Amino acid sequence: MSGRNPTNPDPVSEPVPEPGPESVSGSGEFDLIGRYFAPLAGPGAFGLGDDAAVLTPAPGQQLVFTADAIIAGVHFLADDPAADVAAKLLAVNLSDLAAMGAAGAGYLITTAWPRDLNESWIADFAQGLAAAQAEHGIALLGGDTVATDGPMSLSLTAIGQLPTGTAMRRNGARVGDAIYVSGRIGDAGVGLRILRDGLVGGAAAERETAIARYRRPGPRLALGQALRGLATACIDVSDGLIADLGHLAAQSGAAMVVDLAVVPLSPLADLIGGAAAAVVAGDDYELLFTAPFGDERRLLAAAQGTGTAVSRIGRVAAGEGVEVIDAAGEKVELARPGYRHF
Repeated sequence: MSGRNPTNPDPVSEPVPEPGPESVSGSGEFDLIGRYFAPLAGPGAFGLGDDAAVLTPAPGQQLVFTADAIIAGVHFLADDPAADVAAKLLAVNLSDLAAMGAAGAGYLITTAWPRDLNESWIADFAQGLAAAQAEHGIALLGGDTVATDGPMSLSLTAIGQLPTGTAMRRNGARVGDAIYVSGRIGDAGVGLRILRDGLVGGAAAERETAIARYRRPGPRLALGQALRGLATACIDVSDGLIADLGHLAAQSGAAMVVDLAVVPLSPLADLIGGAAAAVVAGDDYELLFTAPFGDERRLLAAAQGTGTAVSRIGRVAAGEGVEVIDAAGEKVELARPGYRHF
């Protein structure tokens, strides 16, 4: 991403300018970058005046890279507020960093704006991005801006850092470990159904929480860092708890047994079909991880120190795949494990 503004030493404190021309087609690439995104640039980005940024990791630190894209009509709804879309784009990437135990170091963004998009939408998006990056202590390093005749496509690459050799991966779960999840499961699935399908029922406050959890997920960065040295394997819940637990099972060469009765659920889970629907709904962006049973006291204390609720929901066993059981120990058959991209 290139632009014209000088390096801004305090990027998140600058207000995002008012919109210029009515639609994207009336602006040039560099005008959009300079107007909305250069104020978000962090150290090493040179005010987005160059085509690349320069980072130097601290001694004893490794860099962690992840990338995710969100597409209009697939990952967010057409009438979702622009600021929420920006916050979600950043959060889903930071959630991947959290799952490895990393802290954020910077990010790059590639935006493909529909040609008829009103520029005020981009202004709101940039304001949402400014607020989100300030909240998570991270800044923009670069990217690219293009126009498209297709749906809006937004891609973000997040860069994190952590002490050398401490990254949590998906392949460390061992037979006898316990399975844990942070927060609660199913809120985002309920929120999506409320917004997309007009789902009714439930208390107003809980409905608002569910919508917020869908539109603005909260990456568990502090918890991820606290789990370094405690969790044996970790992943974030994006496609659904069962689907993502399947990734841990495959990478670790073990079976995952989930007790459906103890999974912490959204209080509105019954509106979408109860526990069996909530664990496959996705978009929760909670951390799902394994750890030795004997370390539970230390693990729970570490989670409490970050202000995050953590629940034990199962165990790692010999075998393969994911088995879901009910309170009586009987196997529960699910129609699908989670969201499928293809």
